[in-house]
Amino acid sequence: MLSRAAESIYWLHRYIERAENVARFIDVNLHLMLDLSPDSPEQWQPLVNITDDRHDFAKRYGTATKENVFTFLTHDTANPNSILSCLQAARDNARSMREIISSDMWEHVNKFYLMVRRAARQAQDTPHDFFTDVKNASYLFVGITDATMSHGEGWHFGRLGRLIERADKTSRILDVKYFLLLPQASDVGSPVDDIQWAAVLKSASALEMYRQRFGRITPVSVADFLLLDREFPRAMHYCLVEAETSLHLISGTPMGSFRDEAEQRLGRLRSELDYAAIQEIIGVGLHEFLDRFQFKLNQVDDEISNTFFAMRPVSGQRRGGV
Repeated sequence: MLSRAAESIYWLHRYIERAENVARFIDVNLHLMLDLSPDSPEQWQPLVNITDDRHDFAKRYGTATKENVFTFLTHDTANPNSILSCLQAARDNARSMREIISSDMWEHVNKFYLMVRRAARQAQDTPHDFFTDVKNASYLFVGITDATMSHGEGWHFGRLGRLIERADKTSRILDVKYFLLLPQASDVGSPVDDIQWAAVLKSASALEMYRQRFGRITPVSVADFLLLDREFPRAMHYCLVEAETSLHLISGTPMGSFRDEAEQRLGRLRSELDYAAIQEIIGVGLHEFLDRFQFKLNQVDDEISNTFFAMRPVSGQRRGGV
């Protein structure tokens, strides 16, 4: 596969996964406001922190009010991590390789983008409906891709991009809650704490699966589930295991070995989670662990680009988040 096409399909899937994640955690935060304090910077600033755009947001908007954050993350085209910007970039990448992907995939991406462009500016009127439509359209894209595209090299590049994006966003959602949302130790174990940890699980669509596994919500168990679970598809460990499988199927290198920096770095990061214990992670510091994880995942992404991609993406946008 040409490096240009490989990079386009990799970022097509990353951008759609990113749009879905942004929709998910805004929607959860809106529901969280019903249980906690009314509109306040403390309630909305963490959403900007998740996408790592706090400096750009502060420069352009100042205070993190509901309206400002909502605009910034849904339809601000100057923000490369807004839902609309992500889908525009996804559409540009899909259009550049229509001979590689199925016609059903292209038609869905195009409809997805047009739907968001029409609805984004009025999304605050019926936000839950809007974000549900974004999430469902993302799910449908994955289903259409799996059903209509041959599961060869191109399909694995798309899957690799989606899983790396998902692992990154799960780590950021968990980090923001642990490090920023609960500034006072006296709140630990309180009803507010329980509500917020439930919101973290909802942000990753993990609440029901978590309850089946652990029952009662506790911070350590939530961190364990989202970090180390080997079966839940949004857990960081699961994402890395499956991403490594796709990377090796692309390169043809046997599992358990490597022949380039991308395979080495991803395998090393995956192995760290293979043998990690949540109590040890908490003891060292969850924020510090997640910060290192994000740095190392950035390195994996860099090496994937260096190994397989020789050209810039069609969108030419800054790749925030990873």
